[in-house]
Amino acid sequence: MDEAGQQATIETPGTNEKRYLAGSIHWRTGRVFLTEGRKKEGGAALFCRHLDDLRRAFRHFKVIHVICDNAAFHKPDQSNAVKDYLKEWGHRVVLHYLPTYSPDCNPVERVWWRLHEAVTRNHRCRTMDELLDLTFDWFASRTHFRIETRVYGKSP
Repeated sequence: MDEAGQQATIETPGTNEKRYLAGSIHWRTGRVFLTEGRKKEGGAALFCRHLDDLRRAFRHFKVIHVICDNAAFHKPDQSNAVKDYLKEWGHRVVLHYLPTYSPDCNPVERVWWRLHEAVTRNHRCRTMDELLDLTFDWFASRTHFRIETRVYGKSP
């Protein structure tokens, strides 16, 4: 037991390793599409890889409409990577932006919140791989999410 006035020792893995997920939710089915990335590649690079993943997943669609929040790395006027991507693929991928500061309008935000509550907030994983396994296991058991917001109405 620590003496009065001393800070308790809390065991941690000792690294500040991070991984990022880009995700989209299909508006009709509620299926979530994920792309994993590392910070060093940058948000725009991860976003463009995610758009590629969506383009492949929906290859039978002529045009894919993607609703985005207003992060700078989603916008072609603020990201050369996105601008270049849309020059090549803008005929297949069309980006639409939600109003600024409107997370309630973005159904995938509820998915991130549930993931955070269920997995990432108080985990006891010792490695990033262990945490990623927990995360992807969680998604594997929840392949579809209901889309219910005042903006989109109830899902079919």
